[in-house]
Amino acid sequence: MGTLLSRQSCQARLRSAEGMSLAEFLYPALQAYDFLHLHQNHGCRIQLGGHDQMGNIMSGYELVTKMTGTDVFGITVPLITSTTGDKLGKSAGNAVWLNRDKTSPFELYQFFVRQQDNIVEKYLKLFTFLPLEEIHHIMEMHAKEPEKWGAQKRLAAEVTKLVHGKEGLESAKRCTKALYYSSVEALEEMSDQELQELFRQATSAELMLEPGMTVLDLCRKANAIPDGPSGYRKITDGGVSINGNRVTDPETVLILGQHVLKNGVSLLRVGKKNYYIIKWLQL
Repeated sequence: MGTLLSRQSCQARLRSAEGMSLAEFLYPALQAYDFLHLHQNHGCRIQLGGHDQMGNIMSGYELVTKMTGTDVFGITVPLITSTTGDKLGKSAGNAVWLNRDKTSPFELYQFFVRQQDNIVEKYLKLFTFLPLEEIHHIMEMHAKEPEKWGAQKRLAAEVTKLVHGKEGLESAKRCTKALYYSSVEALEEMSDQELQELFRQATSAELMLEPGMTVLDLCRKANAIPDGPSGYRKITDGGVSINGNRVTDPETVLILGQHVLKNGVSLLRVGKKNYYIIKWLQL
């Protein structure tokens, strides 16, 4: 009790208007017991955490050494924060995951590409195995042409390759070209998994390509536009694109290689954010 109450973080919370819950107060003790359990059952002797976990790790160190007499260790590392300075993590709702199902290679790549100039050198040192001399050279080149985002792109490439391998990096680059550069070539090379990762909120539909099928037919079969004149105007007003190319004539007949890609897919966009992945059957 005395140790927990003496901590500045605890005292500050107790003095604040919000106060401190019993769960928060007991958290260091529970984490300390976790360390003891891991040590006794799995031989764990090192606990790793962010700088903000120093107190909790010390509680574990003290409990394990008193209970077992064994030397154990704690390691703290600098906290990784977002571009706004907020902590990254599950509790903050902005975690970046190593698991592809939670954070795709494209999302991981884009996270690091978007880092600000004042943090990119630190991240190159923390997250890559590049020699310090090479990092210094990268930053010198970046200072000369910051508009090219060379340092951020190298950081993103190194981390993505480290986590997801060369194939994951190539996947991230394909998705980047398809989304931000409207590259038809990149779309044609993308797998179903990559399409689903890139357009997580997109609606998928499987359709038969019928002779003479038009853009209007496609939009209606995919339930992408409302019936009647308003749906027709959605196209004529420029609100519809297929594979990154805007289509304004509803009666345009779908063409293989243009509207229907070689991989049997069409990417339909209605408005700014509504995507539809069309998979064509029996081409």
